[in-house]
Amino acid sequence: MRRVVAVAALLLCVAAGSALAASPTYGLHLYGEYCAKCHSTGLGPSLHGVGALAADFYLRTGYMPLERIGEQPMHRDHGLLGAAQIRALVAYIASFGGPQIPRPQPSRGNLAQGQALFTEHCAGCHQVVAQGGFVTGALPPPLNRVDATEIAEAVRIGPYVMPKFTEKAISNAQLDSIVRYVEYAQHPDHPGGAGLDFLGPVPEGLITWFVAMPLLILLCMAIGRRLSS
Repeated sequence: MRRVVAVAALLLCVAAGSALAASPTYGLHLYGEYCAKCHSTGLGPSLHGVGALAADFYLRTGYMPLERIGEQPMHRDHGLLGAAQIRALVAYIASFGGPQIPRPQPSRGNLAQGQALFTEHCAGCHQVVAQGGFVTGALPPPLNRVDATEIAEAVRIGPYVMPKFTEKAISNAQLDSIVRYVEYAQHPDHPGGAGLDFLGPVPEGLITWFVAMPLLILLCMAIGRRLSS
């Protein structure tokens, strides 16, 4: 009987701890520690109305909190906050209203349509192979470490210099297709052999001209010398 009571008490403690970790009250404490120096002083934008959508994206990707004010937010596998702290902060910021976290379903998407939509809306910065690129004032990141939820969140909020796409611009069904294509681009098929890390046609062409062509010319010269000797 004592064992049963002890186990029940332990489960209650765990449940209470989980509830506290996800509570807006705990989130308020974390906000004061990690966020207020920017978002309550005018250095950063107001978080009223951004909802769980933006809070979850910036925290789960490690974009926030910034290590140094003014730097470009970059994806960090190991951010400053743990999962329980992120849930609490998201709960606190969501208490001010705003959109919820999206729930994309890439299995419902169309891969060909996703590639076409990604090429139209995203490839200008991220490349059609989703390996990132360069734009004025920013470095669009490669999309090889993002999951379905992060992709959908980024499309809806437009982080940093990325444009924001509303449901009118990209419907939820189209978003499912985009997510499916990005997931495919992370592990694409290799029908033609080695993909040179799938950097795109320009790097592949440069390798052809500056590596393959000189080797071919040297091979032809060696064959010509043998035939003439």
